[in-house]
Amino acid sequence: MREFLDIIKKSELFGNLTNDEIEILFRCLQVTVREYEKGEYIFNSGEKEKEIGLVLTGKVHIINEDYWGNRNILCDVLESEIFGEAFACAQEILPVSVVAVQKSKIMFIDFTRIIKTCSFSASVREILISNLLIILSKNNIILTSKIEHMSRRNTREKLLSYLSEQAKINKSSSFSIPFDRQQLADYLCIDRSAMSNELSKLKKEGKIDFDKEKFRLFCDEN
Repeated sequence: MREFLDIIKKSELFGNLTNDEIEILFRCLQVTVREYEKGEYIFNSGEKEKEIGLVLTGKVHIINEDYWGNRNILCDVLESEIFGEAFACAQEILPVSVVAVQKSKIMFIDFTRIIKTCSFSASVREILISNLLIILSKNNIILTSKIEHMSRRNTREKLLSYLSEQAKINKSSSFSIPFDRQQLADYLCIDRSAMSNELSKLKKEGKIDFDKEKFRLFCDEN
């Protein structure tokens, strides 16, 4: 586990903890690491999970799929970020699935061991639980932002809402998004062809420029 210590320390879950405290936590929580191939499911909708996942390498998507296999990407989870925390805390059946977008290594933490009496100090437990609550709150804000994009009336407005948010997050008119075209369409719940047409129109109008996942926004001169 020490080979991933630098990545783990970047995780908000282990913020404000020393290396020694983290290593004690690993022994107490009995963390495990599993590897997944691209496209492999990590958690499946309809199951109950008590583990929290932390991405050590690779990338995963939290998705919702209907009966016919239509996919809606709820969010992407990058290296050092966690997933499944809300459902592990609530002990509820998963309404979503988690799938590896790339070959990935995932560290799993049993949530029930976090709240049980263990060898790490009360102060360390308080930090860990506080960090978890902060992550839950931030993820709730992210989902609220997605609802804002999806509430827009049409494909064009959904795209502009999302791209505007990305520019604000990156504090720049030039930025890269974490999705390819199909993934972006899945995330915004829009048709890929219709989205591509709108992107082309916006480019011709001089509102945006793009090259694959790289985008640049332009302000109106008026």
